[in-house]
Amino acid sequence: MKLFHTRGFAAARELFQEAAAGPERDVAQRSRLHITVCDRRLQQAPQVVDLGTADEHYNYGVALINARNIAEARTHLEKALQIAPRSEHIHYALALAQGLSGDFAGAHENLRMAIELEPRNRMIARQDADFAPLANQAPIHALLYPEKKSW
Repeated sequence: MKLFHTRGFAAARELFQEAAAGPERDVAQRSRLHITVCDRRLQQAPQVVDLGTADEHYNYGVALINARNIAEARTHLEKALQIAPRSEHIHYALALAQGLSGDFAGAHENLRMAIELEPRNRMIARQDADFAPLANQAPIHALLYPEKKSW
């Protein structure tokens, strides 16, 4: 199911086939339904998105984060940053995407830059529900709460 939800339809399909061959009728039936969905998704032509400006890449990247398509979101946010390297909101969104994908060093660097360019991003990140799971990571925690010394 994790692969299915992260759009890894080919790999998910293989696992659903294994589950469909198992002894549990209920699981097998649901697996066959998911195989059908995987087949449909794999047959769909990939959407071509023609984006040119930093804001277009940024907006699309944020939409992809919300859809939890983090890998593609990172790609678009990185393109946006290439076009507009001093845009604090792009650094902020890229930090979130990197953190959600487990790249805490990249998240730290982009969040640091977002805060450097716009100090209020520290408070925004503290209150951002998406950043909550990342706030416990040591380097990110130190950025968000510099007043808390870890002795």
